[in-house]
Amino acid sequence: MSLEDLNTFIQSIEPAAEVVQGKQFPEVMVPDDRLHQLALELKENPSTAMDYLICLTGADFEDHMKVIYHLESTVHNTVLVLKTKTLSRINPVLPTVCDIWQTAEFHEREVFDLLGIRFKGHPDMRRLFLSEEWGFPLRKDYVDEVRIVDR
Repeated sequence: MSLEDLNTFIQSIEPAAEVVQGKQFPEVMVPDDRLHQLALELKENPSTAMDYLICLTGADFEDHMKVIYHLESTVHNTVLVLKTKTLSRINPVLPTVCDIWQTAEFHEREVFDLLGIRFKGHPDMRRLFLSEEWGFPLRKDYVDEVRIVDR
């Protein structure tokens, strides 16, 4: 599927989404409240068949958090990067996609553990590696006097 065809397809599902050619793969930025519907369509529609979540990554920005999903179609041998951002950096919440791709269950827990982004609808939203005392060490404002971590 060409970038133009992908853009047409995405716009038919979610007009608020933005499609651009990234450095390596096509990238789709979608509003957080439309993420789940678009992700489900990307997986279930035979023209895209994004059946494999390669990875899910969180990132901290000055006024929001962002989550990046690398998706692959093993049917079409294509990769797509799906992105969304939280409305709040203080209390970041996004919808879960672990009901779409089961592998997201641990990816989302890792992002929660390290950045504090909660995934609404996740069946087991708890810390994966760290105890509650740690805070969220990948946030840019993280300071830990005991372990001498200062950003």
